[in-house]
Amino acid sequence: MTTIDPHRLTGAYALHALSDEENAAFERHLPGCEACAQEAAELSATAARLALAVTTTPAPELRERVLRRITTVRQDTPGRTSVRALPARARLRARTRSRWALAVCLAAATALGGTALWQHQEADNARAQARSSRQTTDGIAAVLAAPDARTRAAALAGGATGTVVVSRERDRAVFVVSGMARPPGGKVYQLWFDDAGTMRSAGLMDPGRADQAVLLRGAVDGASGMGVTVEPDGGSTEPTSAPVALLSFPALD
Repeated sequence: MTTIDPHRLTGAYALHALSDEENAAFERHLPGCEACAQEAAELSATAARLALAVTTTPAPELRERVLRRITTVRQDTPGRTSVRALPARARLRARTRSRWALAVCLAAATALGGTALWQHQEADNARAQARSSRQTTDGIAAVLAAPDARTRAAALAGGATGTVVVSRERDRAVFVVSGMARPPGGKVYQLWFDDAGTMRSAGLMDPGRADQAVLLRGAVDGASGMGVTVEPDGGSTEPTSAPVALLSFPALD
C-alpha cells in the first residue's frame, strides 16, 4: 500500500482483489476520502448486480488468473485534472463507462469460469450452453457500457426494485431487478415492450431468482417503455394479466 496510490484501488477493493493488509489500509483511507468512498460503493453495487446475470460456479484457479489481469489494467484516479477539464456531461459519462467496465469484467470472469463445469456434459449441449451464456453476457455488457446508455429505476410490488437500461444506439435494453417475489406455481414473469400501448413480448425472467439481469429479447425499435406480467409457464403471445411493473424508457438528453 505504501507504493500504490490508494485512489487507484477502488476497483480492486470492489472486486475483493486486495490482500488482507491492503484491504485494511484502504478501509482506513475511505473515511477521509469522499470520492473513493462513493466510487467504491457504486462499483461494489454494480459488480454484485451484474454478477447475478451468471449463476455458474467459477473454477478455483480463476481468481488467480483475474488478479493477474487486474494488475495490468490502469485505473484513473478520482478527481484527476484531465478529467476535471472535461465538460460536466463528459465527466459523468467517463465515470459511468469506467464503472460499468469493471462490473462487466466481473460478470465475464464468472461466465468464463462456468465453462469448466460444462466439459463433463455432453459436448454439443455444453457448447450450446456456453455460446448462449456468452452471448447473453456480451449483450448485457454492450448495453450497459454503451456511451448513450440511459437508466430509469422504479420501486416494484413487494419491496422489489427494478432498473431499465436503454441504449438507442444499440437498439437494446436490459432489465435489472432485485428482491422480486417468486411467481405462483406454474407461472412465470414475462417482459414486454410497450409499443404505443401494444405490448410486444421481450422474453421471460427466471422464476427461481429474486435478483437478475435480463437482456430484453428483440430491438427497442421505438418502444416507449416496458412492462412485466405474470403468465403461464412458457409465456404468452399477449398479456393475460395486469402488469406487476411498468417502466417508461428514459429520454435521450
